[in-house]
Amino acid sequence: MSRLKTGLYQGADLRQELRVNPRLYQAMDLLYMPLLDLQTKLEQELSENPFLELSEPDSDDEFEVDEESLDEPDEPDDEVDWDEVLLDGFDVGGARERYEPREYFEAPVVGTRHLHDYLTDQLGLLHLGDRQLWIADEIVGNIDDDGSLSCSLQDVADGLNATADATRDKTFERARGIEDDKAREAELEELAAFFAPHTPEEVEEVLRIVQTLDPPGVAARTLRECLELQLRRDDKEDTLAFTIVREHFDALINHRWTEIARALEIPPREVQDAADEIATLDPRPGKQYSSDPDHYVIPDLIVDRVGGEYMVFVNDTGLPRLRLAKAYREVAADRSKFQGSNKEFISNKLNAANWLIQVIEQRRQTMLNVMRFIVDRQQGFFEKGVQHLKPLTLREVADHIGMAESTVSRVTNEKYVQSPTGVYPLKFFFSGGLPTATGREVSTRGVQARVKSLVDSEDSKRPLTDQAIVNLLKSEGVKIARRTVAKYRDQLGILPARMRKRI
Repeated sequence: MSRLKTGLYQGADLRQELRVNPRLYQAMDLLYMPLLDLQTKLEQELSENPFLELSEPDSDDEFEVDEESLDEPDEPDDEVDWDEVLLDGFDVGGARERYEPREYFEAPVVGTRHLHDYLTDQLGLLHLGDRQLWIADEIVGNIDDDGSLSCSLQDVADGLNATADATRDKTFERARGIEDDKAREAELEELAAFFAPHTPEEVEEVLRIVQTLDPPGVAARTLRECLELQLRRDDKEDTLAFTIVREHFDALINHRWTEIARALEIPPREVQDAADEIATLDPRPGKQYSSDPDHYVIPDLIVDRVGGEYMVFVNDTGLPRLRLAKAYREVAADRSKFQGSNKEFISNKLNAANWLIQVIEQRRQTMLNVMRFIVDRQQGFFEKGVQHLKPLTLREVADHIGMAESTVSRVTNEKYVQSPTGVYPLKFFFSGGLPTATGREVSTRGVQARVKSLVDSEDSKRPLTDQAIVNLLKSEGVKIARRTVAKYRDQLGILPARMRKRI
């Protein structure tokens, strides 16, 4: 019987491996960065690499850069001509337009007040007892961002009782330490009332008080109650709108005007007028106090019409313009310094500076090439609007500019372009297509815009059904299924035909 021998062995193995240059990862990150992030990155490089300095826009001294491949790192080499590299400097892409340096400021982050803060302030103005205020604070703490009460009254009562159980013993113990008999008895009696078990009925009484606060409709448990609170605040309890909300809410949200009219024995037109009044109410009253802060967008590219043609520009005048530091040209004059660690330091920093300047220029040219192809392909959009947007994929752009699809994806990600018709993310111009009768394809965004246009121009008394929209689009040469129209309608937030009908 053979035996398996175990042990350590040493041998030589020849194989091929593909290793990505770390600088390639950094180049991809720079390509991915939006304008503000890139500006921050370049300012950091300026502070860390002594071979880099900021080139003033009115400077006449330009330097030439040795155009080399970004995929291969520059390693220290004894044959490097330091005099030529350091003394000649860099020049990337020729002189740019003279400009006034612009500085972009992002809005400072400041403390914002939440809906709970406004409600707590209002509670402080009411003459409530300690126990009522305690319950009210618990209710406010359970109100969500929409302004609705997010739990049941029983849950609120259970939370209050749990808090009371955790603090009751210590509170009573301190009260029993009061030396004065009358004061001690009064304190114990007051604490007994304060720590009495909470009930849902008691919580509901305080909830009615909280519901009188601003904004109207706050602390409602259902949408119906929210609408009732707002109508009651406007003294409209005796109106048809209030009656419909209270007694016919299900029919209201399903737009069954005829059913409501029959039940109330009134014309359907009056029901619809009341429904229009109800539609002006806010179903989420808390949103006005909990909205997200504004996010400002600085376009990375600019498309402008010049002499009848659309021209593309990179909006990079606010970026630091880099070049080799003049002070380091003197280093090349003393070759005695190119020894040991000094030479390694100079080589590393110089290569890093050279590489960074080349990457920034390549990023700029890649963005221009991508946007120029988009403008050429989407000429109809820039001239006539979104309905003339053509289908476009990342693969088509990548094949045209001779780069990888992933590179195009990085160029277009989180980038914006300013055009005569507005500011758009670059991803906006990419969409799938639907076939037409002529054999060509039309962009899905264009079809969605056409669906919205048809609905906006329809007869409100005879709204277009999904099938009717399909027939209209087919008459225009667009082949589309009814379920696709329904999907687009839902994405656009358009109600079905029966719910859009006016009487």
